[in-house]
Amino acid sequence: MTSSSTDNDGQGMIVNPKPTGDNQDWDGDDADRADRLRFEEEQAMIREQSEAHAAAKEAQHAAAEPGAAADKEDRS
Repeated sequence: MTSSSTDNDGQGMIVNPKPTGDNQDWDGDDADRADRLRFEEEQAMIREQSEAHAAAKEAQHAAAEPGAAADKEDRS
């Protein structure tokens, strides 16, 4: 038997093994707090990395053009 693209074999379907009444998620539970903390930590890490990248890029630019750094400070 060959399978055509119109056959529905159930692959890719999401199956919930628990009844809806047993599978409740309340806002503010420990998992939500852990997710929020993890997200905040990831955002802080991304911010630190982008700031470090910007500082390194600025230092590289200043090293490439020694007069550019002095001009930038005069404009500030």
